[in-house]
Amino acid sequence: MSAAAYQYVDLPDASVVTTRALLTARENIADTVAARAMMCIHGGAGFGKTLAVNVCLRALEPGEDVCKITFRARPTARAVRYELFSALDLAGEPPRHPSEFDRLLKAALAERPRTFLVDEAQWLNGEAFEYFRYLWDDLATRLAVIFVGGEGCYTVLRREPMLSSRIFIWQHFTRLTPDEVAETIPLFHPVWAGADAADIAFADQHAAHGNFRSWARLTAHVRLALARTGRERVDREVLRWAFGRLGGAV
Repeated sequence: MSAAAYQYVDLPDASVVTTRALLTARENIADTVAARAMMCIHGGAGFGKTLAVNVCLRALEPGEDVCKITFRARPTARAVRYELFSALDLAGEPPRHPSEFDRLLKAALAERPRTFLVDEAQWLNGEAFEYFRYLWDDLATRLAVIFVGGEGCYTVLRREPMLSSRIFIWQHFTRLTPDEVAETIPLFHPVWAGADAADIAFADQHAAHGNFRSWARLTAHVRLALARTGRERVDREVLRWAFGRLGGAV
């Protein structure tokens, strides 16, 4: 992936680390797509869900048609229709009447297998989730759907029995454990490759807390500190300077 897109931080030289969660996601996504099923990946903000899914989707069979849809507010079924119309790059003007719109979308989804990545799915309400179920249930469509979102996504889905019962796989992303931090972070970025294990543990305890997005932000500040001081290795002074830039860090 582009280092510039790593957890919303411009972070040159960052690597995508194959964590246990990413390996599990790769297997789960491949099985979901093969079954033309639906799955839900959920967890706290910054735990690496979207990054893992994007990496895994790029590893699918060549030619797999993947459409990414992101919601930033609570959409109605009408808004979902328009998002799908745009994601599928359909020609002409969107139909005005819901029944006509539904027929158009179903016809497009019946043409060939497609995979929808629905990111920020915690913004979806029952009506929006139900519309995806409505399209997926049609016997003519060949659709796989991957919902990715925060814990709110899981809560709403579980409240919708008709949709929840159709979820093929549930995967919960959690914080990195201290052992995972010690194993993963030296591979994540060169600034940590030569750092003392105790300093990495110190950084996790006081600033990153097993959160990949927090590690990305901390790493960006550590890079700046090393460049400005001319130091070659991370130390506690560098870390405390970086902590001072992260609100809430000790």
